Amino acid sequence: MNAPATPSRPRPVRRAPTDLSFHLDPAFVETLAAREPDWSGADRRAALERFGALPIETNHLYTTYVDLRAATLEDVRPYETVATTPASTLEIPPDTAAFASFEEDGIPGIELDEAATKAGVTLESLGALVARDPATAQRLLADAGSLPETDRLAQLTRAAWNQGAVLRVPAGVKLTQPVYLRWAVGAADRGLITRTIVELGKGAEASLVEVLVPSATATPGRQSLLTGTTEVILGENARLEMASVQELGPDTVAFQHRVARIGTGASLHWALAQVGGRLVRSRVDNRLEGDRSSVEQVEIVFGGDEQLFDLTSYTTHIGRDTTGNLLSKGALLDRARSFMKGMIVIDRSAVGTDSFLGEFGMNLAKATRSVAIPSLEIDQPDCRRAAHASSVGPIDESQLFYLESRGIPPDEARKFIVLGFLEPVVARVPVADAQDRLRDLLEQKWDAGIDTGATAAA
Repeated sequence: MNAPATPSRPRPVRRAPTDLSFHLDPAFVETLAAREPDWSGADRRAALERFGALPIETNHLYTTYVDLRAATLEDVRPYETVATTPASTLEIPPDTAAFASFEEDGIPGIELDEAATKAGVTLESLGALVARDPATAQRLLADAGSLPETDRLAQLTRAAWNQGAVLRVPAGVKLTQPVYLRWAVGAADRGLITRTIVELGKGAEASLVEVLVPSATATPGRQSLLTGTTEVILGENARLEMASVQELGPDTVAFQHRVARIGTGASLHWALAQVGGRLVRSRVDNRLEGDRSSVEQVEIVFGGDEQLFDLTSYTTHIGRDTTGNLLSKGALLDRARSFMKGMIVIDRSAVGTDSFLGEFGMNLAKATRSVAIPSLEIDQPDCRRAAHASSVGPIDESQLFYLESRGIPPDEARKFIVLGFLEPVVARVPVADAQDRLRDLLEQKWDAGIDTGATAAA
């Protein structure tokens, strides 16, 4: 008599690259909405509906690349209750106008120096603003143009944000010292969903340094989620320098979306560094709405192990005589991957535009993969410049030969070339201490790659 056949083990369901494993429970959104004014609840529900209907990525100019399979977020649950007021007072770091520290669902402290307070500068949690000044909160949060309605992950944040920070600098106020924001994220199976809003009045000036670090409560092998937006509003002739250094832990998935509306004569400088995280999706939307407005954006990636970085940049020129200079660079070790996608849109109204987009990848091992796709959409032929450039490849052998011919050992020569390749962001960080910290991070990552033999010739 034949033995009964052993039932075969069911195969796991294969996930498509565009499948988002994180489930946003409508009941969670309703729980948040019930605590807030009617306008906020309505805004959350509308965003939830869009989140359910939108694809992860669309673009009519180029083939889309996205791969979310490394994000295993089925067990991640967002915080239902977070602090809105600081737990205690903190000593402001030297040469700092204001400092805010957020750690998971708590706020260790938010402080402003005396000069910033007297000038009318405010820095507070988003929940505190909603409670203190609902009218201003509604203007900043529920404005239809604050986040693109066609981006699914931006609508995820809009529907389910559970923490946030608001920096407002009144007209005419020029902060000579930087503002610091610190986010500590990574608790196992937890999700922090944030909105950061920065508003500068007419003629105001400020610099902002954001640091994202691992939480002390992280558990190796169990993923966490950070999804957040940074929404910048610059009034006439305002000026903002913003640097962000992302050094999250290896089990954190980060979805970041930055949106800027730049007024007449205003200027914005982005300096963005992506070093940590398991999977990072970063999108920047710049809208040059005012005449003579400008944006300069530099974003770098230094990836190792099996990290994946998905960078997208959209810059839309609307006003006359606007200027954009966008640069993305990625250096990859081990089996890391990066997608750098960008588009410059020049509207019919944008006479006299000057805009450039560059995307450059450096592969430091045979198993790495880097994709660069810059693109242009021009509806106004009267431009000063509309250009893009891209390249992907290994270390330039001629540069390596030159340094070695000067007596520099091969490993040191490669290090000089790679760190020099990434220096454009480091040099644009507006605070010397933060620059030094970023250089240390990049050197540590390089040294770790040397130790594992990850820098074999591509």
